[in-house]
Amino acid sequence: MIPEYLLRAFLASIMVSVLLGMLSPLINTKGLAFLTHALFHSLLFGAVLGMILALIFENLSLVMLTALFVTLVVVLLIAYLEKRGFSPDSAVGIVASFAAGLTVLGFGVLYNVMAGRPYFPLSEDIVSYLTGDIFLITLSNLEALSIGGAVLFFIILVLYRDFLYLSFDPDGMESYGGNTTAYLMILYTIVGAIGALIVQTVGLITLQVVAVLPGAIALMVSSDLRKVLGMSLLVTLGVQLSSVALAYFTNIPPSGLATIMLGLIYGTLLLRR
Repeated sequence: MIPEYLLRAFLASIMVSVLLGMLSPLINTKGLAFLTHALFHSLLFGAVLGMILALIFENLSLVMLTALFVTLVVVLLIAYLEKRGFSPDSAVGIVASFAAGLTVLGFGVLYNVMAGRPYFPLSEDIVSYLTGDIFLITLSNLEALSIGGAVLFFIILVLYRDFLYLSFDPDGMESYGGNTTAYLMILYTIVGAIGALIVQTVGLITLQVVAVLPGAIALMVSSDLRKVLGMSLLVTLGVQLSSVALAYFTNIPPSGLATIMLGLIYGTLLLRR
């Protein structure tokens, strides 16, 4: 009989795979790989701020909610700077630098707050947030992931063609009456929301890899967008489920295994070109 925690891990992996499999081609075609760098800093700062609030109010659910709020603010600020004339890399660099500095200051405050509450169970939460451990996902975590993931999935599904037009021909989109600013804001919001939703399952350290490489691998295999999307979903699903199964037998963190698998696949394709 399959242990309950393993079943929860497989179900969470399926949802994570669907979200990342659909998002990764957009990240690559729109050139948002550097945005995931800012996502790393914003999620880390949001997590640190959330942990401070969680210690003060003794409520661990504040960690994810605060990280989500901070991440959405950061990605929307980046989108706003882009529309004001900054290049995408400049906008990300400016915002990420402030987020990194605030994160360092936040850690200093967090250590002081933790010293006053040594018995509050926060240390395990910090480790799982950074490295990701899908085996620690609870039923309530799975419900939040499923509901939030379903909402984001249908939004992406409805707007996917518009996001592709935004990626390849934003000027043409505007000439036909499309509001590129609104679509850019929505796309960045989706990227931030998905990052905050799945970070405790895939890990903050490996989030950038699992968000970028599936789409990059699919684009190396085919130029047909439908095949690219299908390949991205297939690669993500296969890697996520395989990493969970291997982690169960080897006691190695599944996020690390998934990153290695994606790196090997990408490297193999790159050497064969």
